Amino acid sequence: MIWLLVLFVVPMFAMASLSLQEGTSLEGFRQTFRFANFTDAIADNGAFLVRSLRNGVIVTVAALLIAYPVAYWIAFYGGRFKSVFLFLLLLPFFISFVIRTVAWSFILSDDGIVLGTLKTIGLLPEGYHVLGTTFAVIAGITYNLVPFTILPLYVSLEQIDRSLVEAAKDLYSNRTQTFLKVVFPLSLPGVFAAVLLTSIPAIGDYVNAAVLGNFAPGTSMIGNVIQAEFLRNRDYPEGAALAFVLMAVMVIGAVIYARVLGTERITEG
Repeated sequence: MIWLLVLFVVPMFAMASLSLQEGTSLEGFRQTFRFANFTDAIADNGAFLVRSLRNGVIVTVAALLIAYPVAYWIAFYGGRFKSVFLFLLLLPFFISFVIRTVAWSFILSDDGIVLGTLKTIGLLPEGYHVLGTTFAVIAGITYNLVPFTILPLYVSLEQIDRSLVEAAKDLYSNRTQTFLKVVFPLSLPGVFAAVLLTSIPAIGDYVNAAVLGNFAPGTSMIGNVIQAEFLRNRDYPEGAALAFVLMAVMVIGAVIYARVLGTERITEG
């Protein structure tokens, strides 16, 4: 409770107060309860918000498509080496998030080890590039968040009673039917957790958009705008208001997602 109070509740109230103020960084800010800061933030940055939501959805879907088969294989076929596989999966992520992203910028550079080699042997044209594109940003976010998708899926799949799977086979279900009727429905709590753990940081990401997107047109996300408002423009009220707008959108989306998926029913199941 002390941890939440000091590092979450107090900063939230401070940011809420700041989002309603007026002024400049030179003259100072004063509390005027200017709710227009929120409408201004939406009007000025609506395109960035939509782009971040779109990228977040794409990243989440891509991460699920990659993570589910991996988590399924480890849970059902990993045997006594499950812990080893999980450790190997997480091993690259002992390195700093920023360092890994910067490393990818070197790997995917126009004359890097991947594109440079493919251009040398004639498989790619000289003008081809990946950095500074939406694909690079989405790929980088997906790479960095895949472990957050795999782990809850693995935990959910690992807890499935194997006797239920055997019972489905005894009732003449093939592998596809067993997966669709037994395994996947029982893993939905893990899917729910994986989507939340992946989509929320994906929508608010700014490191991948800055490093891999190189601030090229059409690659900046809402996190980059919030960063710029605080560190470059020094427009703290609009930056705080924009941060609250983003948080509200994600909370509303999470609630709708939970209602549609029916988490109470899933948990009881």
